[in-house]
Amino acid sequence: MNAIDLLETQHKEVKALFKKIEDAKGDEKSELFERIADDLAVHATIEEKHFYPATKAARTGELLQEAVEEHLSVKRIIADLLEMNIDDSQFDAKITVLQEQVEHHVEEEEGELFPKVKKLLSEDELEDLGVVMEDMAEELKEGGAPRAAVPAETGEAAPLE
Repeated sequence: MNAIDLLETQHKEVKALFKKIEDAKGDEKSELFERIADDLAVHATIEEKHFYPATKAARTGELLQEAVEEHLSVKRIIADLLEMNIDDSQFDAKITVLQEQVEHHVEEEEGELFPKVKKLLSEDELEDLGVVMEDMAEELKEGGAPRAAVPAETGEAAPLE
């Protein structure tokens, strides 16, 4: 799967989880939040480690700077949520803010960044990048609970190497 297709698939999966969590209660809500947090942790990591560096030369610098700042904001919300009980009165409000942040980020990536990258990277380059990103995503998932690394990543935005 090419890199952009992979990221768009992940966007759709998280969007579906957000829809499910709206009406969830108890253990189901807790499990859905953990899946959302894990999926977003994996997504941010593969973007920051592979996709953004590979596309940085594609005249996308300003978009990438904003994207890593958005990731930082999302990570901070996830870190807050990880410390909260799902019955906390602010939990649902924070989930809503998280969802809004993610939707904004997805809109910018799919509307601005991805079209630029598609013009500047070949299909083979996107395929190769997608393989590397898929492999890393699998490694992160196999390691269990990718969300556990998020609180340590809330100090500053990921560097664009």
